Amino acid sequence: MNRDVVRRAGLAAAAVLAVVTLGVGLVMALGWPAGLAANHAPGSGVPAGTITTVSPERAVQILPDGTAATNPTTPIVVRAVMGTLQSVTVVNVASGTVVRGESSQDRTTWTSTEPLGYSSSYRIDATATAGSGAPVQRTKTLTTLSPAAQAYPSLIPAPDSEVGVGQPIVVRFDTAVTDRAAAEKALAVTANPPQSGSWFWMSNTEVHYRPQSYWQPGSTVTVNARLYGVDLGDGVYGQTDRTETFRVHDAWIAKADGATKTMQIFDNDQLVKTMPISLGSPGFPTHNGPHVISDRQPTIVMDSCTYGVCKGQPGYYRERVDLDERISSDGEFVHSAPWSVGQQGDSNVSHGCVNLSPTNAQWFYDHFGLGDVVEITNSGGHPLPVWDTYGDWTLAWPQWQAGSAVQ
Repeated sequence: MNRDVVRRAGLAAAAVLAVVTLGVGLVMALGWPAGLAANHAPGSGVPAGTITTVSPERAVQILPDGTAATNPTTPIVVRAVMGTLQSVTVVNVASGTVVRGESSQDRTTWTSTEPLGYSSSYRIDATATAGSGAPVQRTKTLTTLSPAAQAYPSLIPAPDSEVGVGQPIVVRFDTAVTDRAAAEKALAVTANPPQSGSWFWMSNTEVHYRPQSYWQPGSTVTVNARLYGVDLGDGVYGQTDRTETFRVHDAWIAKADGATKTMQIFDNDQLVKTMPISLGSPGFPTHNGPHVISDRQPTIVMDSCTYGVCKGQPGYYRERVDLDERISSDGEFVHSAPWSVGQQGDSNVSHGCVNLSPTNAQWFYDHFGLGDVVEITNSGGHPLPVWDTYGDWTLAWPQWQAGSAVQ
């Protein structure tokens, strides 16, 4: 054979080998298994090494992967690895509800846009085109985690309400929270104008938030409790997310002095009224310190048996009392006391309440409401405990900050 012919044949074979090698190298560089390259018989018209089939798992990626139960807040992501997505459907297997989602502009990625449910299975059906344009279908089922219990967060104050400058934010869980830090990190407070504040855990089911000083009058405050899907410890997860906004009105602060037996009323730091009062007697002294109004009723029945002095015992009483504003959980109110008008301004004779004349009590009831402040001094009593309804302002700021789980 002619040497030039042999040489040309050798070069051609080398070139074919180089093309095949390049094709295999390209497959490996793209992360496609070499087994996806079809080995066609000679004369088929399809060059050896041409990719004509792609496995669904390689063509369509679905996240989260694996078999572990999924947190319902984790988005489902479907991605076309070597082409574009034609359709994606995610359905709750039990209910048939379709999960909403959005595709990227280039149609290579689909992402769910709403949380899933606890203890649920979801079927994902996706169709994509491979690099050759051939359709590839993939189906996958995932299951979300099942909490041992779910904790619902109740919020105080009520949404869209107007409150006084002393009103703390209260989150109460109906199931105990053992991972306080996880819960607290899911709670956010935004105030306008901005004011520094912190959380304080009263118990495993209740946490309060207050600013360093009383809220600024006119503030708008929003509470975001992003607790759904949050592991709160011992298998307990947040049941739902909640967002509420409230507004702070003028700064109404009453300063009751057990030494002078008078109460001064301030509206935005301006003295507007002074009233004679009677605080708790030496045997039943009123708690000292800032109190916050937590409830108000036109009439209630006060029964001393609620704090241990029952019928037949010295000091027992059961009376209908008007114009009542609660300032602690152990029976302290600001209320009308026509029976003690003669002692008001002269001596402290109540069982711990702030006694006012009917006229002054009506004025106070008309002007003071939830979240407004009653500061009591010189009463002879102990400071109001921080856990006593809204005793939040009893603590100095460093002490309050120490009650946070994330400080």
